[in-house]
Amino acid sequence: MRLLVTGGCGFIASNFIRYWFKNHPQDEIINLDLLTYAANPGNLADIAELANYRFVQGNICDAILVEKLVSEVDIVINLAAETHVDRSILGAEDFVQTNIIGTFTLLEAIKKYQKRFHQISTDEVYGDLQDQEPAFNENSPYRPSSPYSASKASADHLVRSYFRTFKLPVTISNCSNNYGPYQFPEKLIPFFATNLIENKKVPVYGSGKNVRDWIHVDDHNAGIEAILQKGKMGETYCLGGGQEMNNLEITQMILNFFGKDQAWMEFVEDRKGHDWRYAINYQKAKQELGWSPQINFAQGLEQTLTWYQSHESWWKALKNRA
Repeated sequence: MRLLVTGGCGFIASNFIRYWFKNHPQDEIINLDLLTYAANPGNLADIAELANYRFVQGNICDAILVEKLVSEVDIVINLAAETHVDRSILGAEDFVQTNIIGTFTLLEAIKKYQKRFHQISTDEVYGDLQDQEPAFNENSPYRPSSPYSASKASADHLVRSYFRTFKLPVTISNCSNNYGPYQFPEKLIPFFATNLIENKKVPVYGSGKNVRDWIHVDDHNAGIEAILQKGKMGETYCLGGGQEMNNLEITQMILNFFGKDQAWMEFVEDRKGHDWRYAINYQKAKQELGWSPQINFAQGLEQTLTWYQSHESWWKALKNRA
């Protein structure tokens, strides 16, 4: 089988490519990535010379390039996205271009060549939950809060419309907060870890009581694999870790790992429009695909923090341009 993975030098996608080759070593993968600030070809240095792997630097908004690559593969997995909420608040244009126009460009090529398409989305399209509200599921209404989540919601609606109107073989997955190796150090866990390694304090938004559901990137990629193999066309699947933690709890776990006390934590002004709580009900994926998360958060977090400890040269080069 031949796959086109967009945004393949990013965090989730580079882990996905490595995961896919581990489990499907005979398949071919084309990695299309523009190499914006958060992308790093070094994420895939260990597989760069494989005969069945090819890297193409380019933009998913480039219709000519996208058509050419889509024509060469069987499946397209769209992981190319601008993802950082804070950056979307400061300026939304890149998010609209990549997340909406880029998805549209891919769908047009999918329509022309009738290829299988999977859209990676986020739980943030659903807005947020209060403490006692039930977790998001595939029928939850979209209520995006930030320009980032609004752009991802728009892309999801485009994908659904192309299924409804053109009967294209498409699926969508909405995942919770990913963590693991190779995550760009602007996100919470790697940012806090690298700050503490550098003997800097960690900033906590607002009260620190905002809650997120966490999923290890390997569990997420196993979910994508299950959807590609067993998913029903036109359907959405929620992939959650089933591990809700508030930011104070995670911060304390990270401080404990590095042998630091609470003096290394400082509260800062809350993010604009900060969502209170995310949680995902993944029962549909469990029942229809036989998938469920396997990695315990405490164990996965320890492994992740250990990885950042032993890969200083990797993250220092990126943190300088974060």
